[in-house]
Amino acid sequence: MEPLTDSLRKIARGTGVALAGTVLALLLGFFARIIIARYGSAADYGIYSLSLVIVVFLVTLVSLGLPDGAARYVAYFRARGETDKVRGVTSVSIQLSAVAGVIVGMALFFSADYLATAIFHTPELAGALKIVAAGIPFSALINIMVSVFRGFDRMEPQAYFQYGVFNGLFLLLIGALVILRLPFVDVFYVYVAALIMTFVALLIYTSKKVPQPISVTGWRSNAVVRKELLVFSLPLLATGVLAALTLSADTFLLGYFKTPDVVGLYNAARPVAQFISDPLALMMLIYAPVATGLYARNSMGELRRSYIISTKWIVSLTLPFFLVLLLFPEAVLNLLFGPSYVVAAPALRILAIGFIVGNLLGPRNATLIAFGQIRFIFWVSLALTAAYVILNMVLIPPLGITGAAIALASSLTLGGIITAVKVYTLCRTQPLSLNLIKPIAVSVVLALVFKFATHGLITVTWWMLILFFVLYYAIYGIAVVLTRSFDREDIALLLEIEKMSGVNAAAVKKVLKKFV
Repeated sequence: MEPLTDSLRKIARGTGVALAGTVLALLLGFFARIIIARYGSAADYGIYSLSLVIVVFLVTLVSLGLPDGAARYVAYFRARGETDKVRGVTSVSIQLSAVAGVIVGMALFFSADYLATAIFHTPELAGALKIVAAGIPFSALINIMVSVFRGFDRMEPQAYFQYGVFNGLFLLLIGALVILRLPFVDVFYVYVAALIMTFVALLIYTSKKVPQPISVTGWRSNAVVRKELLVFSLPLLATGVLAALTLSADTFLLGYFKTPDVVGLYNAARPVAQFISDPLALMMLIYAPVATGLYARNSMGELRRSYIISTKWIVSLTLPFFLVLLLFPEAVLNLLFGPSYVVAAPALRILAIGFIVGNLLGPRNATLIAFGQIRFIFWVSLALTAAYVILNMVLIPPLGITGAAIALASSLTLGGIITAVKVYTLCRTQPLSLNLIKPIAVSVVLALVFKFATHGLITVTWWMLILFFVLYYAIYGIAVVLTRSFDREDIALLLEIEKMSGVNAAAVKKVLKKFV
């Protein structure tokens, strides 16, 4: 059995580290959302969701496209052995993000009253926006610092700090808020406090662990690097803003056309469905620098294989969870948010379909970035965002949250298909291998048979949801074995995991030998 290639080993280890730390961290953040939703009313939760979406959108604007650009150029210059340029990229990125963060944070603070009353018709939103505006510079700097580490093939800081420390602190502080029965407005102070403490912790870690020293001086000496980085990153800024708008226009327009409680209902369904796409997002963070290195070395065969196998691993991780959301959305929402949120079940089902399609099509954008296809990504994002906003404006007034879900799922699907086709034209590869399709087909059929065979016979409770989750993973695993859907990299990955963990997988390998 051939060992894993260096690129796949980096992707597997990077994604494994990120997934192990980040799944727990995202769960902590998600639990905080649940507590917030249950602590206040649906309208309170809607205001929280709307303010958070605004901040995330503005942080994307503040970034100037630098997180992806910094990760790409650190990886690129490392591969070429240009150490001075690596140091220049990190310095310039931090300087620009800090300045932009302060400016945009102040702009949000002074425009909060206008946004709350004139745009969203919710005066209570103004106080929340003024508070969270203080967190924008810190969030922007956290994004840049973890991106620098990604350029060094290091996912740990993002998993530990941006996801782990922040979400852990936020949950602890929210818990204290609930215990002390403080006013709901303190949720926003807690959010900013968690950001500041995370930034300080990451700053200390960076000063000790970054592979090459970071300096925030040398503005004039880094002029050439700054120009090159900005020329590459600014189109990514436009793309990032469009992507952020694509992922936030639904909440913005629900806030404009509907009331805060409707925003709250939708933002119960959407974060649950978005868990499906989180592993792909994590893999893309480590896959992008690896793919860039392969492209720089013209290792096209290895890049194609990495693309296919990465897609297969992501789908294997997320398909069972998708099946639970698709078949039991009412039970999931009732368990997590309470009976008043069950009306969002149709939206949850539609959103789950949209996000799983993105996983099936693999890390397209990261591959296109590695090929330097920034203009193509921009124009596709522009067209999709325009179509998405129009869909939301047409569908939200009559259909509410279901219309918003249809618009998002349609946009994700269309964008995924277009970018996947472009990847195929560049390197003649597509993610839907036979060894991916066979177990998916078997798993979906078996899950549907089980669902309809038990319909009306059982009442789904919280422990049954957990049981179904485990059952669907078992079904998928059995489907992979019975359909002989193994690639050589899958077996090599098992051996790598066995070596890294020290766990004896002899029994598993004995079973696999009968089917491989």
